[in-house]
Amino acid sequence: MNEDTIRLATVGRLLRRRWRLLAVLTVVGALAGFGTSVVFPPRYTASASVLLPGQWEERELLTQVDIATSSSVVDLTAAKLGLPGVSGTELREQVTAQAADGNIITISGTAGTPARAQQLADQLAQQFVGFAARIAGSGDPDAATGTEALRQKVLETNRRITDLADAADPGRTVEGVQARTSLEKLRTSLEEAMTKLDEADPANDKAGMVVMGPAPRPTGAAPPTRPQLIAAGAVLFFLLAVVGHLVAVRRDRRLRTEREIAAALGSVLLGTVDVPGEWRPKRPEGRGAVARMRRFLGLGMRWDAPASQPSGDEAGRRIRFRRVCARLHDRLPAARRLLVVVPEGDETALRAAGQLAAEARSHLALRVVEVPVDRPVVPDRETESGALVVLSAGSWTAEELAGLAGACADGRHEVVGTVVANPVPARTAQSAGDLPDNVTPALAERRHARGGAV
Repeated sequence: MNEDTIRLATVGRLLRRRWRLLAVLTVVGALAGFGTSVVFPPRYTASASVLLPGQWEERELLTQVDIATSSSVVDLTAAKLGLPGVSGTELREQVTAQAADGNIITISGTAGTPARAQQLADQLAQQFVGFAARIAGSGDPDAATGTEALRQKVLETNRRITDLADAADPGRTVEGVQARTSLEKLRTSLEEAMTKLDEADPANDKAGMVVMGPAPRPTGAAPPTRPQLIAAGAVLFFLLAVVGHLVAVRRDRRLRTEREIAAALGSVLLGTVDVPGEWRPKRPEGRGAVARMRRFLGLGMRWDAPASQPSGDEAGRRIRFRRVCARLHDRLPAARRLLVVVPEGDETALRAAGQLAAEARSHLALRVVEVPVDRPVVPDRETESGALVVLSAGSWTAEELAGLAGACADGRHEVVGTVVANPVPARTAQSAGDLPDNVTPALAERRHARGGAV
């Protein structure tokens, strides 16, 4: 696993080099969201408000909310609406209730059309009010009987007080006046007690719930709407593509820098060369629709490779090749032949090796061989003075390069240097056919080294 920290520069490089692929995946995500909206048609929600007069505690309001969505109320609503094929259990999933400020319960119904959603909310509110009224009217019979008996006793006591007041001395003596005053106070106390008893009766102040008008017909679909599903699908696919790329590069063990590649081969870095896009060979497997699509989406080139400094034009590229040849000549001044090892399948490195052989043919003969990295076998040493490894960055792991170096050692070839080839976009520059007359673009001998594992 790659232990490098994923930075914003990495994300920016991903967006620059894989923007076509990300755009295509974003469009696919939008189409997936559209398909989801077709499978799940839009839903509409209407809400009706019910006012609960009197003093209510919070827990009592929550109890009324549960009653509003209970199976009893929902079954009554389903029976009243007479919806074919819709039971109370199914309808219960389409209704909600919540307590609002000011002793108001908001009852909501969701349906496939605005009219049906409005009808469902209104009918559910009416059934809830009726059900609550029946509950309030069907309280404890014993308590109701006791309250009524108490009222009768109070009325009888008031009549007795009146009789006693009439029988008392009508204000002739002090004792009579005091007796009448005491009786009137007793009458007033009894009336106040009965008033408080009536006010404390839940059947009086918690009955009479009122539906605050019909539910307004919804003008828009309830979330998630079709545009929301399309946007969510596009964003989800885009994020999954970005995260997938970052996870893949995090788990990737292929070496991407020149220093890492040279260290894995146990040699020195002689230089970095550029290979333009038009130098890629036209192979039969690269002409199909899949190959063209891969090239269009940018899948044929590593996106996470560090940005290199391109040489700019054909002259700059030629200068880099010549500098590599000069460094190679400085390391091996008496050498006449050298083996160039290219990992099999690395077309960029193969083209770079051919150009390098063309540049060095005046004083050094290079023999190019392709070696499979899974079973590396290098030809035995003949007249070569060592081996030069040419490969592209970001294509091979440290274990594969170590196996390649081991195969060179088994063939009695010393790895004298490493050259890293970078693919660059094709530009308006001189092609190989337009090189100056004093340069012969001859390719070195290309051989395939195959065999058993080292």
